[in-house]
Amino acid sequence: MMSQKQSFVQGTFILTVSAFVIRMLGFVNSIVLARFLGAEGIGLLMMAHPLIPIVVTLTGLGLPVAISKLVAEAEAEGDSAKVKRILRVSLAVTGTIGIVLTLLFLLGSKIIASHYLTDQRAYYAMLAMIPIVPLVAVSSVIKGYFRGKQNMKPLAFSEVAEQIVRLPLVMALVQFLLPYGVEYAAAGVMAGTVIGEATGLLYLLLMFRAYRKKAASTASMTVAASASPQLPSDRRTLLELLHIGLPTTGQGLFYSIYRALQPILVTKSLAVAGVGTALATKQYGLLLGCAFPLLAFPGFIMHSLSDALIPAISEAGIRQNKRLILQRMDQAMKLALIVGAPITIVLYVWAVPLTTMFYRAPEAGNLLKLLAPVYFLQYFEAPLHAILLGLGKIKTAMWNFIMATLLKAIAIYIFGSHWGIYGVALGMNFGICVITLLNFFSVSGYIGFSVDARYLAKVGICLAATALCGQATFAFLRNSGVQLAWDVAASAGMAFLVYVSALIATKTLRSKDIRRIPVLNKMFS
Repeated sequence: MMSQKQSFVQGTFILTVSAFVIRMLGFVNSIVLARFLGAEGIGLLMMAHPLIPIVVTLTGLGLPVAISKLVAEAEAEGDSAKVKRILRVSLAVTGTIGIVLTLLFLLGSKIIASHYLTDQRAYYAMLAMIPIVPLVAVSSVIKGYFRGKQNMKPLAFSEVAEQIVRLPLVMALVQFLLPYGVEYAAAGVMAGTVIGEATGLLYLLLMFRAYRKKAASTASMTVAASASPQLPSDRRTLLELLHIGLPTTGQGLFYSIYRALQPILVTKSLAVAGVGTALATKQYGLLLGCAFPLLAFPGFIMHSLSDALIPAISEAGIRQNKRLILQRMDQAMKLALIVGAPITIVLYVWAVPLTTMFYRAPEAGNLLKLLAPVYFLQYFEAPLHAILLGLGKIKTAMWNFIMATLLKAIAIYIFGSHWGIYGVALGMNFGICVITLLNFFSVSGYIGFSVDARYLAKVGICLAATALCGQATFAFLRNSGVQLAWDVAASAGMAFLVYVSALIATKTLRSKDIRRIPVLNKMFS
């Protein structure tokens, strides 16, 4: 099982299923934490938690993407020695960074806490987080390696194992430490997260070892370090890794800074529009706490698609097989359309019922309605970004992102100053349009782009049938006095069945497409 390389569609499916399981477990975990820790404990946790993305970005140095791309290219060329060098150099770089960052955090923990944490009780949660640094350093390399091999099963199983261990452990630690103080319980949550990460890494190491043994037995390659490493080759490999990794890191850090400044930007624009502080805070909560989680929840599908697409495009690129590149791009775009379109319809048509059911905030439904149609473009932006990375256009992807983010920040401030929170939402929509168009024109300039008008028309017909049937079912059940939750679930489920049936009836989704999905292929067989 370990040595099997999955196809692009199979790899996407495996990562999507595991990501869905992880999202569900994470949702359960958030409910448990909210009940045990309360608002105060969650607040302490959130003060320390934003450090994790920054630490992960700095530790990984963008190398997971670089490793995935370079390993896929080396595999396509049959250069096993290069794969060995990539692993050796990557582990040396991330290991060194991990050790340095761990020491800096330990030695400077008091200084960081005094300047960064507004509540000093979050200090213990920050300390408990520090051991995650060396774990991420190693796991990021191995994950990049398996992505490059286009073997997604170890990644999927390791992430699920991480969550399965994390959930009961966090519950146990919180219950044990809560009597000593909420700050220690918050630290227990971080400790559980670290142990979960260690579990995922242990699984990856076991799978990596199994892969080594199988590869050695078939005389393909061994991933052991060379007894006499070639320094010039190592230096060349390091430069190749950094050529891809540094722009990716720069993009990640820029995004982290933007995320930190976004609340200030939004509240300042609302203040100019004449919105009071208390109301501005509430409206910001409706936008980022109610509307955006519903928009972002299905994002794991496109994240999985992007993870599988980067090595697939890299492999085709190194073989100079433009036809295969275009074929995989076409698959990705069609998958984005088929998946993103019905989700957008559901979020638009059921916007108010969804925000009422989940958050008891029907006013957030209007924001969701404003965002959902444009957010649909995100389903195409993610694979377009991955295609640029797979083609080696790392700097193009980075500058597109930076340009779009800066323009989005300006639009949020200008529109928000004139139209309040709805102007902020329009500014975010503007940013989505800009980044999608920039990536689209970049990909078109490098390899071209074609649009199947008949395919679009068929999906459009399927969506129209879906929306009409869903709305009719929802209205009927509402008039029948059915509870809102059952009404939404039943009408959305009916809409989904109509959508799939329409796809099959119009031959937009064919049997050969279904057979590419591992589970359904076995059922057909």
